[in-house]
Amino acid sequence: MKIVVGCDEAAYKLKEQIKQYLIDKGEEVTDIGVYNENPSSYPDIAQTLCNEILNGNCERGILMCGTGIGMAITANKIPGIRAAVCHDMFSLERSIKSNNCQVLCMGARVIAPQYAELLVDRWLTCEFVDGRSTPKVERIMEIESQYTK
Repeated sequence: MKIVVGCDEAAYKLKEQIKQYLIDKGEEVTDIGVYNENPSSYPDIAQTLCNEILNGNCERGILMCGTGIGMAITANKIPGIRAAVCHDMFSLERSIKSNNCQVLCMGARVIAPQYAELLVDRWLTCEFVDGRSTPKVERIMEIESQYTK
């Protein structure tokens, strides 16, 4: 799977850890920054990451900041992207299986790095399940299209 990762300065260390973890697992990783702990603009990172997915360069993305919330809010402003903050296994699974999310958001100030790795492991194996949730995801996309004309 082609995965793009990005963060702000608050999550730089977590991003580096997750990036290496993915590489060690044999995943193809694109790192769109940041590359140090200097202050940065997380909305710009989120936009760049989402564009990598929308342009077909990557299948999924992982955004990290202090809480994951700002990244998720920004990513969800971009038409065609569904992002969720997931700090527990159930939410993570539902984000993909029920909502077909492409972007996992995590907070470096919220989650232990070791647990983040466990979540990423599960995230790699989750697939959207076409079924009862399909009409709901389609409705999300219909609503989104009403605001992007």
